[in-house]
Amino acid sequence: MKKILIKPEVCIGCHLCEIWCVVAHSRTKDILKAFLLEKPAALSRVIVEEPLPVTFALQCRHCSEPDCVFACISGALYKDTISGKVIHDPEKCVGCYSCVLVCPYGGIIIDRENKKVIKCDLCEGFEKPYCVSHCPNEALVYINQEEGGVISDPRV
Repeated sequence: MKKILIKPEVCIGCHLCEIWCVVAHSRTKDILKAFLLEKPAALSRVIVEEPLPVTFALQCRHCSEPDCVFACISGALYKDTISGKVIHDPEKCVGCYSCVLVCPYGGIIIDRENKKVIKCDLCEGFEKPYCVSHCPNEALVYINQEEGGVISDPRV
């Protein structure tokens, strides 16, 4: 399975990953239209943790044994057995936020307007997540976990 490797040692806290995540989940996929014209605007599924000296992008890590899936009372979160991704079905979400409480990484975000949650979907349908593609310092790297040899790396 491909995952995002976080490299906090090169993150400068520019928040471009957050901006491009909004664009990736917008209707137009256009940076200007996504922020200026689309209402309601898409929400970022990645959050930059600060302050300096240690900053890093925080998003769902698609855990091998996800606590959020076990805590979800409605079945809105599930582990895809083929891709290994943790998938969120917003139609099934009841907004209980159990998943938010149990995620050890803070990778699930509350969508206050819809009273549900959102999470990283690794930009489903694209070759590489937008946050990875647009990080100027390569603080986010999209790796094949099996080939990368970093299975035990806590940054994945």
